[in-house]
Amino acid sequence: MTYKERLLHYVWKFRLFSPSELKTSDGQCVEIIDAGLENTNAGPDFFNAKIRIGEKVWAGNVEMHTASSEWMKHGHHTDKNYNSVILHVVERIDKEVFNERGLPVAQLQISVSDKVRENADYLLKSNTDLPCRERLSEIQPAAINAWFNALAIERLERKTNAIFHHLERFNKSWEQSLYVLLSRNYGFGLNSDEFERLALSLPFNLVLKHSDNLFRIEALLFGQAGMLNNENLSDDYCLQLKKEYDFLSKKYQLKPLNAFLFKNLRARPNAFPQSRIAQLAALLKQSAGLFSTILETEDYWRLRLYFQVSVSDYWKTHYSFGKSSAKTERYLGDASLDILLINTVAPVLFAYGTSVSIEKYCERALNILESVKPERNSIVSTFRAAGLSAENAFRTQAMIQLRKEYCDKRRCFHCRIGYAILSR
Repeated sequence: MTYKERLLHYVWKFRLFSPSELKTSDGQCVEIIDAGLENTNAGPDFFNAKIRIGEKVWAGNVEMHTASSEWMKHGHHTDKNYNSVILHVVERIDKEVFNERGLPVAQLQISVSDKVRENADYLLKSNTDLPCRERLSEIQPAAINAWFNALAIERLERKTNAIFHHLERFNKSWEQSLYVLLSRNYGFGLNSDEFERLALSLPFNLVLKHSDNLFRIEALLFGQAGMLNNENLSDDYCLQLKKEYDFLSKKYQLKPLNAFLFKNLRARPNAFPQSRIAQLAALLKQSAGLFSTILETEDYWRLRLYFQVSVSDYWKTHYSFGKSSAKTERYLGDASLDILLINTVAPVLFAYGTSVSIEKYCERALNILESVKPERNSIVSTFRAAGLSAENAFRTQAMIQLRKEYCDKRRCFHCRIGYAILSR
C-alpha cells in the first residue's frame, strides 16, 4: 500500500473530512453510518460498512484508491470478491468502474486536507527516534495517560501470547512454560536467547527430579551449556561437576550446547553467564513449588524475597570457573529482581488469569508492575528527555511498547498520539 493510500484509509477511518460535502460521482448525497472495519489482509479495504446513498441504505464493503482507474489496474472488475463493494472511495475520479457482474460501483471522491497531509508528513517522514517529540506538549496529559494504560496492557497481552505458545508446545504445562520463560529472562537481554536454548535442551522433568540436590542441578546446567568441556578446568569443584554431568548426560542421553554461544562481552562480573547460571540453579532447586508460589503469594515483598536465593559456596567466591574473588552472598540485585518480576512473574500471572478467567490474577500482575520501580534503559531515557515521566514499571512498559511497536515501525496512523496530531 502506498503512502497516499494509507493516508486516505486514515482519513476515511477517522472521518477527517467534511461530512456535509459528500456526494457520489452521479450527484447522490452520501451519509456514512458506519465506516466499517479496516481489513489488513487480501480483499476490500473496509468490511461491513453501512452507508446511505441517496435514499437507500447499503451494507457491504468499501474499496479505496488514489484514482478510480486503479480499480481496473488491480483487476477488481474480474474478481468476485469485490462484488460486495458498495462504495469506491478515491481522491480523484478519472473513470467509471464496474464489478465482475458488470454492475456500476458508486464512487465517492474525498480530499485529504493540506493540514492533515502536513501533519502526516511531519510524523512519517521524521528522522528522529520519536516522530512526535516536538509536538507532545500539544497533547492533553489525560489522553497520554489513557494511551499509556492501554499500551501497558497491550504489552502484557503480547507476552501472554508468547506464554500460550509455550503451553501449546509443552502440553499445557504451566510449570515447564514458566521454567523456559524464567531461564530466558535470566539471560537479562545479553544472553536471553542462549538461556532459553539451554532450558529447551534440558527437559524440566530432569530438573524437577533432582531439585533436592543443588550440585546436580548445577552439573546439568553447566554441562548442557557446554561449559564443562574446557580442558583447562582444574579445581576440584569443576572436576566434580564434570564427572557428575558425564554420568547424568549418558544416563539421560543429553547433548550439550556450545559454550561459545554465551556472551560476556562488556558484562560486569556479576552478569557473567557462569554467575547467572549459578543463580538460576539456586532458584531451580525450589522449582517444584515455584509456579504455585507465584499464584499463592499475594504479598509483593514476600514474592520478591522468594527470588533472592543464595548461590552455592563456590559461586560466593567466583564469577567464573577457576577465577576466585572476594566472598559475597551474590544475591540478585534489585534491578535484576525487578526485571524478573516484570518479564516473568507479572506475565505468568496475567496469562494464567486470562486462561482461567479469574480476574484477581490479572489484577495482581498489574499491581506488581505498579509496585516495581521504573526501568532504566535508553527507551525510557528518550521519553524522559521528551518530557514524559515514569513513576513505575507499568509506565515504562507502556513506553517500551510504544517505542518498539509504534514509533520504530512508524505506525503513527495506529497511535493515539499520532491521531491527536493528525486530527488537529
